[in-house]
Amino acid sequence: MPHVVHITGARPNFPKAAPVIRALDSYAIEQTLVHTGQHYDRQMSQVFFDELGLPLPDVNLGVGSGSHAQQTATIMVGLERLFEDLSADLVIVYGDVNSTLAAAVVASKMGIRLCHVEAGLRSFDRTMPEEINRVITDRLCDLLLVTSPEAIAHLASEGVAADAIHLVGNPMIDTLVANRSAFDADRARQGHGLADTYLVATLHRPGNVDDPAKVADLVEVLHRVADQAPVVLPLHPRGRERLFEAGLRPSEAMVITDPLGYLEFLSLVSGAAAVITDSGGVQEETTFLGVPCLTLRPNTERPVTITDGTNRLVTLSDVESHLAELLAAGRPVSWPVPPLWDGRAGERIARVLSRELGCNPPEHRGRLL
Repeated sequence: MPHVVHITGARPNFPKAAPVIRALDSYAIEQTLVHTGQHYDRQMSQVFFDELGLPLPDVNLGVGSGSHAQQTATIMVGLERLFEDLSADLVIVYGDVNSTLAAAVVASKMGIRLCHVEAGLRSFDRTMPEEINRVITDRLCDLLLVTSPEAIAHLASEGVAADAIHLVGNPMIDTLVANRSAFDADRARQGHGLADTYLVATLHRPGNVDDPAKVADLVEVLHRVADQAPVVLPLHPRGRERLFEAGLRPSEAMVITDPLGYLEFLSLVSGAAAVITDSGGVQEETTFLGVPCLTLRPNTERPVTITDGTNRLVTLSDVESHLAELLAAGRPVSWPVPPLWDGRAGERIARVLSRELGCNPPEHRGRLL
């Protein structure tokens, strides 16, 4: 029986991995789930296992925090020991976090086949640690599973063989579709004391929260944004202290919370008038849900959320004017969604992997690929 090892470690990985693990359960494939412990706070980690029906990790490396180099190196040491003990036929990595890069390097050096779910995304901004992780991981992988068509072109321009690339859709959207009936925007809104019209904000990227001067400007803009509509701001541990030092303060119009669980957060997002973010995953979720999204970044590795979605890039100088425009227009009645963002990406991924591993697929209804 082929043996597949899933590497997860941070909040964005879990909703991507869940549908893949679930779909592979239908095949004669042994699965091992590894949690590196890159994110270890309950609201950044354990709550996802509880809410998404993920099996408990078979292994938790418990690496914790540290600089990019420290964290990546610690994960690499732990995974090298683990891979020596496991007889893995394929390692699957997700997204663009440090755990992804660490696993890709170790598996590649040990001669273990490697698959990247969410391959080919590019911001073309090497100041972003995630961009470095994406580029290196994709160069090392044997199988590259992409969520949107432009990723195919990026990989082809980098010399990746066409038969290694598969457009499968977005497994994060699978998780959203599977849990959508559990979203309760009114209950979440009322639980935070918000008015009918409110905003959600999430900000944690180094470009926004590392430079004290930029953080001061960001805090000033956030408070002015709250004058247009109340804001609920779940604070990522990264940048939290700097934001408070720069004067971020809770008020009736600025509701500051700890990180939220998957269901509560998406409930709030689903009912929001608009979202202000620098998160890649939130760009995707708002695109599917039809929630206007203002991405506070100069670029995005997910341009499909702009061409086929509700996202637009903004700066600190124009976010208020864009927000005023969105609030005046109201939520869209209809909007384009990227191809294959239909809740069945996990099944497509399982079919690709079963062929690569020589497994006979179970009976499926309909044509998936």
